Amino acid sequence: MGTRHWTQSYADIPAEIDADRYASMVDLLDAALERHASRPAFKAFGQTLNYADVDRLSRSFASYLQNKLGVRQGDRVAVMMPNLLAFPVTLLGIMRAGAVQVNVNPLYTPRELEHQLNDAGVETIVVFSGSTPTLAEVRANTGLKTVITVAVGDASGATLPSPPVDALLGESVSFAEALAQGGGLPLQPVALTGDDLLFLQYTGGTTGLSKGAALSHRNLVANTEQFKAFMPVAVKEGEEVLVTAIPLYHIFALMVSLSYLSVGAENWLVANPRDMDGFVGVLAQARPTVFMGVNTLYGGLVQHPKLGEVDWSRLKIAIGGGAAVVGAVSDRWKAITGHFIREGYGLSETSPVVSFNPAYITEFTGTTGLPMPSTDVKLLDDKDLEVELGQPGEICVKGPQVMRGYWEKPDANATAFTSDGYFRTGDIGVFDDKGFLKIVDRKKDMIIVSGFNVYPNEIEAIAAACPGVAECACVGVADEKTGEAVKLFVVKLPGASLSEADVIAHCRGGMTGYKVPKIVRFLESLPKSNVGKILRRELRDVA
Repeated sequence: MGTRHWTQSYADIPAEIDADRYASMVDLLDAALERHASRPAFKAFGQTLNYADVDRLSRSFASYLQNKLGVRQGDRVAVMMPNLLAFPVTLLGIMRAGAVQVNVNPLYTPRELEHQLNDAGVETIVVFSGSTPTLAEVRANTGLKTVITVAVGDASGATLPSPPVDALLGESVSFAEALAQGGGLPLQPVALTGDDLLFLQYTGGTTGLSKGAALSHRNLVANTEQFKAFMPVAVKEGEEVLVTAIPLYHIFALMVSLSYLSVGAENWLVANPRDMDGFVGVLAQARPTVFMGVNTLYGGLVQHPKLGEVDWSRLKIAIGGGAAVVGAVSDRWKAITGHFIREGYGLSETSPVVSFNPAYITEFTGTTGLPMPSTDVKLLDDKDLEVELGQPGEICVKGPQVMRGYWEKPDANATAFTSDGYFRTGDIGVFDDKGFLKIVDRKKDMIIVSGFNVYPNEIEAIAAACPGVAECACVGVADEKTGEAVKLFVVKLPGASLSEADVIAHCRGGMTGYKVPKIVRFLESLPKSNVGKILRRELRDVA
């Protein structure tokens, strides 16, 4: 095609954004913190931080990192916590110290945590007290020098019930103490540019080991500017109220939250969306203008009897991402709130948004919308030739939001990009004549459970180590609650006594909950090609 044919559908959306409008995310956010100093920035557990609080506390934390720990520009600092008020303070503090934030799922197993800390070369971690038992198991196997523990009420000044720090963790410092020490120390400004790294965002690897997408300040400045250019009606300066139930360690929630922080929004953080009663209570109090979620989150909410009692009169947009939004869920959401779910598409490697349904769309489209400004997307066939309009092809992306590459993975980077610099997403899409992009399949065998990527090779490697398993393979199957679930096919060793419960229990010990197979089926043999490759396509037919 050669042209951005989707710009014909842009209406008032600019075709380009200035990815260098701000030298760094610190420049972008500093301006917002100053403009909105007296406004509430974040709320959680009945506590509020205003913009001045976030500014002051994050400076204290940055000072602590620099002066007490010797953290320097480019050093990696891991953050392992749910949506607590300490998260944005930590984030801004790491940013201001010029360091790189390594986002870690607080529900990781020891195996997953150890790999990520070592791969990123982390010497400092900020960890929720409830996750310290996992860290205690692997700390000795990592290069960690400093552990900073976070309690539920930290940053707010309130003492709230919080899990104890694991007794086996060893030496650590509390977040409250770090802030107290940093408050009396000078902050040395760091000269950041758009090329400096901001996040290492780990994403599942087809080899079973996750890779860190290296996201720069420019990547995030670009994506926040792109998002705001697409949604001017819902990014009014000092007017927006956002409820964030997707974890902030997920790049979707993180980028959207940063976008809204930059315009002075009030952001209500939900640490445990599984507590549906409490979650709906937060929605009732917040009366949001903006809400984002994955399909499974919306699916759970629309089944809650009190969702209709929430005052939705201020809602402007409901954003869906992380996994495909189901039309029936959008219909139920609209019947209750008056708004359909506006779907987008993105990846960790693209900071994350590639495409989104623009503001003028009034109905659920079943597509992921139009590519962002300043973004090139082409669909390629297996020979790397661009397909005809309306034909499926692998989605390949070039733009200022695309990562510089995977952290210290030259071989992976050699195959992750086309010869002319487009990132290969591994997803198959189709463009219509107006430029709307529909995701139709996954080139890689990835499974998406509740918006999180699950890679079969990782599951199979762990399941294959279960006593009594000869070989195994897994596929994704439709699931009402989680969108997709993992179904594992197992061939037993001769004479082995092995049950479905045995396999699931084994897997639970080696991987995060959402990756654990939901269904195990025993077969006499697995379908294979002439060269012995397991044919997952045939297993999907069986499933």
